[in-house]
Amino acid sequence: MVKYASQRVAYPYFVIALFLFGAQIIVGLWLLANYFLTIPQGIVDVLPFSTARAIHTNLLVLWMLLGFMGGAYFMVPEEAERELFSAKTALVQLGLLVFTGLAALIGFVAGWSEGRPLLEIPTPLDVLIVLAALIFLFNLGLTMILARHWTVIQGTLLGGLVFLALLYLFDLPFYRNLALDWYYWWWIIHLWVEGAWELVAGAILAWVLLRITGVPRQLVEKWLYVEIGLFLFTGIAGTGHHYYWLGAPSYWLWIGGIFSALEPVPIILMVIDTLHYVRRRRFGRLSVAPGKQESVTPSGAEGRQLTPANPLVLTYAVGCAIYHLLGAGVWGIVHTLPQVNRFTHGSQVTVSHGHLAFFGAYALLNLTVFYFALPRLRGVERFSERRGRFSFWAMCLAMFGMGLGWGVAGVIQTYLERVLGLGYMTAQGYMRLWFAIVWAMAIVFTTGVFTTIADLLSLRPAQAPAEAAERPA
Repeated sequence: MVKYASQRVAYPYFVIALFLFGAQIIVGLWLLANYFLTIPQGIVDVLPFSTARAIHTNLLVLWMLLGFMGGAYFMVPEEAERELFSAKTALVQLGLLVFTGLAALIGFVAGWSEGRPLLEIPTPLDVLIVLAALIFLFNLGLTMILARHWTVIQGTLLGGLVFLALLYLFDLPFYRNLALDWYYWWWIIHLWVEGAWELVAGAILAWVLLRITGVPRQLVEKWLYVEIGLFLFTGIAGTGHHYYWLGAPSYWLWIGGIFSALEPVPIILMVIDTLHYVRRRRFGRLSVAPGKQESVTPSGAEGRQLTPANPLVLTYAVGCAIYHLLGAGVWGIVHTLPQVNRFTHGSQVTVSHGHLAFFGAYALLNLTVFYFALPRLRGVERFSERRGRFSFWAMCLAMFGMGLGWGVAGVIQTYLERVLGLGYMTAQGYMRLWFAIVWAMAIVFTTGVFTTIADLLSLRPAQAPAEAAERPA
């Protein structure tokens, strides 16, 4: 069901990303247990909190990167209408990234780390990551150039990949001045994750929406122009909300506070506009021709909504947009206002915002791509959605509960520590109940995650309507 043989190179990217996703969740449970359980010091010393946190966050970055890269390798041949420049190079890139990730994780346990949050990977491994990013850019860039079939989606993706490779270079130098070090640290964390990733995510989501809904290309591409504009004019300026307290000029208080929450707006509007268009169409169900874009098959029934062959994919896309707005937008603007951030910075409110934003903006996007691409890679035209729907709602509702629990704990922490001036351990005692609630929600979330992984790795064809009708009750 794939049009180009080189699209199959995406499959190992997706599979490895799913296993890393599961590993990240297991480490996250250990981290959370440290907050509300009294664990013997001898057990804690086996995997200290700081080491486990580095493993947890770097697994997050690695599995999401592999998901993006696999999604791009699956998307670009169809969008450019030619085979990848080199499928073997894509596999070499995958091996390089997996080796770097394993070396980094083993290094963290052995104490080999730079120590900076989210950028703990030592410099020799940073060089390998830059090399992998350049290989990725080279492979897809040449594919697009040789195809000579440019689209806005390809241009947005290529722009995101260029920024992906360039911005990480700022992690390589060593800065003796701590304020300067943190200044460029945010160039990577904010502009790499919330800038380059936003462009890549926007391009991939636009392409998936085109394939599953049949909407006109102009409808989703116009929002990509807005995405590019907001990245250039507000996304870069939005970095300022990280500069409040590290010694940067005070004008960043105004710039960061105003522009921070506008980044997810184009993706939200793109999905809303697409759904609005779909509801207005007076056709029947979309059917997929092998190797072709989904086409519309009229059903003869007036007023019926246009629906994709596998509606779960659209469910994930809509969930991605809603969570993107909630976690990165609403929670982001509330948390990044200077008057609020003065008190909440570095508290559990930050943890709440981070989990909601990453889950909505990138985890759900990767899962959307997986549910769209893996059935086609496995030759399944329509798959059973029962497990997928259960896991979607389990993850989404549980993550909302986790975000709420962390948010309440953060408000308590902020008031006790930064308003009343009480000690850290005193505040922790009042927060334990909410950490226990987060733990309960995390168990539900973990169930959803592993059900999703099992479902994606063993997709089953959907039962035909006639067979379902003949089956005895």
